[in-house]
Order: sequence, then structure tokens, then C-alpha cells
Amino acid sequence: MLIDRHNRVVDYLRISVTDRCNLRCLYCVPAEGVEPFPREEILTYEEMIRIARVAAALGIRKIRITGGEPLMRRDLCFFIRELNEIPGLLDLSMTTNGIRLAQSAQALRESGLRRVNVSMDSLDPERYARVTRGGDLKLVWDGLLAALEAGLSPVKINVVAMEGLNGEEILPFAELTVKWPFEVRFIEWMPIGDTAHWEQGSFIPSDRILEIVRAEFPLEPAQGSGNGPAQVFRIPGGKGALGVISPMTRHFCKECNRLRLTADGKLRGCLFSDEEIDLKGAIRSGASDDLIASHLRTAILKKPTGHRLGQLDPRIKKCMRPMSRIGG
Repeated sequence: MLIDRHNRVVDYLRISVTDRCNLRCLYCVPAEGVEPFPREEILTYEEMIRIARVAAALGIRKIRITGGEPLMRRDLCFFIRELNEIPGLLDLSMTTNGIRLAQSAQALRESGLRRVNVSMDSLDPERYARVTRGGDLKLVWDGLLAALEAGLSPVKINVVAMEGLNGEEILPFAELTVKWPFEVRFIEWMPIGDTAHWEQGSFIPSDRILEIVRAEFPLEPAQGSGNGPAQVFRIPGGKGALGVISPMTRHFCKECNRLRLTADGKLRGCLFSDEEIDLKGAIRSGASDDLIASHLRTAILKKPTGHRLGQLDPRIKKCMRPMSRIGG
């Protein structure tokens, strides 16, 4: 069991397999995109698998595959199959924008993927294209249906709620859970990386989201899938569930159980901190498994108590990597 200085059990590793993405979401990257890492700077699957094996031996029990957009990387099913062979891992999931999910959902499930989170910030095709700078909503919807058909469960939809952009769609997203077995998760907008698009007036707190939903639908508490930070509810009689994730207004740092491995091999103990450990450099310099384990323990011991972003002040020091270079 891995325990940090604040008595938090760390059993969850997020692995970013690529920094590349086929969308340019307004809140994530600038319109021109982000210069991708040179191919030689990206960890190989074999290097990631080695790190995952060492992490599992120490007590990591869950892995989430992220990006960028993970389905942009070739041979992802090979990686998933190899992860599933690691003793001790109990859960394997992925976050995706869904653009390529329809053609790969069945193969992902057969390779051992258990569940999927799909980022989808609008139910309106024109607005979705505007938020993502060119994304096709139909492809994402087809991916959601394919995920259900393949048996990935639960299928979660991540919605970053922003006033003036998609704030008016809170109720339509909530209503989606009446008809479909999706778990819609409204996520507070976080100022990560370049904050040029960060506007305090666009921020919608989770309490306001729940207030809007409760004005139209009764809500009852529901057990969340997994032990993540979401507060989860159901509309009585609905097939799905909805939840809110509140990194800004209701810090869940005291319950944080995760590490992040970036595509270029940096180990991070906190999303909002630029402090990193260079695992890639260690591995390519001949590090033993014991040294990799030592670096993992160091990252856990260095996990901060929490962050100060709940003050909604864009001047506060925050991580400067864009989200696509960290891993969602």
C-alpha cells in the first residue's frame, strides 16, 4: 500500500500515451494547437508497461489511459492487453474525445478495457463544432452508442460547464440521463496552462449546476461508479446518473489518490503543480526497477496538501503545461 505524508492511500495512475489530439477545444489549447513532442521524446509502450508493472507491485490498483487523444496512438489495443496481464491491477479505463471511438470500441473491450469517459461539451452540432474548433458531434454520439454496445460500463460523459458557451445545456444534459444509461459529469472549468481564455464570469460552480437541475428535476443521491471525486445523483426513474466534480469550489485534494505519468515520461503527483520526476530519463539511463520504485515513492511523498485555485484568481501560480501535455 502506498501512503503519502497526508495519510492518503495512492492507488491510481493516469498514463498519457500521447500529447497529440484531433480537436482544439477552446478551454484546452490555443487555436493553432500546441507543438507536439518529437516522437523520440514520447515513452514507448514497453517503457510505460514497465512503469505500470513496478507501480502495481507497490500498490497501484487502477490505471486510466489518457492523452491528448489516446486513440490517436497506434496499437493501443496491444498496450491495453499488456496492462491486463499485470498482476494486481483491478481496473483499466480510458478518457477519450470519442471521435474515433465508434470504430474501436469493440476491440478496446475485447483487449480488456472496462470503462470509458467521453468528453462532450455540447449536444448541439454547431456549438460542439465551435467549442472543439471543428469536431463532428455525430462521430462522438456514434462512439457513445458503440461503447454501450461493446459492453463498456459505465459510459461517462464529461461536460466542462461554461457560462456563455454551453451553460444553457445543463438541463438537456441532465435529461439525457433519463433516456440513456450514461453518467453525465459536469466538471468545473479549471485554469490550466495558458489562461488566455480564462474568464471568471464564465465559471459555473457545481452548486449552481445542481440548483439549475433541481429546479426542473428531483434528484436523489446515487452511488458513484468508482471512488472518484464526483457527487452523483439520479433523476428518479432515469436510466443513467449525473454528477458534479468541483475542483475549484469543493476541493477533494484531501482524498486525492492519484499519480500522473505524462506522455514524455514525467511523473506528477498533482495536476496543478509543475513539480515532476523524470522517469523517462531514469529508464533510458539504465535505471533498475528498484530505482523506478524509489521515484514513484518520492512522487507520492511530495504530493502537496492541496491547491489554491478555489480562489478563482487567475494570478495564482498554477501549472503551466497545457492539459494535452499532462493527460486528462
